Amino acid sequence: MSESSSAFCPGHVTAFFEICDQDDDPLRKGSRGAGISLSLGATSRVTLGNADASGISVKINGKGEKADTTKSALESILGGENTPLSVETTLDLPMEQGFGMSAAGTLSASLALCSLLGLPSEKAYQASHVSEVSHRTGLGDVAGIKAGAVEIRLEPGLPPYGKAERIGATGEMVLSIVGAPIKTPDVLTDPKKRAVISSAGRRCTSEFDAQRDLETLFALGVEFVEEVELSSKRVLEAMIVADSHGMATMAMLGNSLFCIGDTEELVESLERFGPVYRCTIDQRGPRIL
Repeated sequence: MSESSSAFCPGHVTAFFEICDQDDDPLRKGSRGAGISLSLGATSRVTLGNADASGISVKINGKGEKADTTKSALESILGGENTPLSVETTLDLPMEQGFGMSAAGTLSASLALCSLLGLPSEKAYQASHVSEVSHRTGLGDVAGIKAGAVEIRLEPGLPPYGKAERIGATGEMVLSIVGAPIKTPDVLTDPKKRAVISSAGRRCTSEFDAQRDLETLFALGVEFVEEVELSSKRVLEAMIVADSHGMATMAMLGNSLFCIGDTEELVESLERFGPVYRCTIDQRGPRIL
């Protein structure tokens, strides 16, 4: 007999960040920085005791995937038991475009499993964060999603070590994809890129801490983009177009933008660059459905 549970987890965009992954304890690893939780994200349905499943099987948008980050988190929650488990995850946004889909997929599945097992949600957050940093698929998304809305991550990792503070802000957002996906591990393992990112991210986080509003977040995001030089010419072109209708900066790490302003004008002006999505700043956070 099988049991199922479903959970939703918001996506997340990061404007700027400092890499903080030197500690041996994965719960202390992560990033300092700032970002926004998105009303679009990932929904996962987890089924326990599925007779057709051997070990953990994961489907994303209907297709079987390796999903190593998700599987590692679920294995951690199960405590090494070889429990038949199937996961069906639906992503509202594409992977590897800076929208936190790896974290959202992993965390939604982990929360659903913890619900089935009667475990506290904190177990899901910890397992997801540890798996994210271990597989280098993300550093601060889980901490940012946990804080919700707009957040500043002042200390890396999760509580009691990490410190992320929620900043009250609402509004519609436009997400624009303008190029090919960026593989996060490729950036996080490049020594030169790491040094530049961390230096710029440290400065931007300090300045945002002194003036915590959306205007400052976007302005510092643009400065970060210019300093770290990870953006393509097409991303910079799209940012200039979007600036005519509001505020825009690059989502870290993706060939994509997130924007706030005149939604209709932003959508119309950015559609020529690629797929465009509308959403809002998420206020509710991850939740069991």
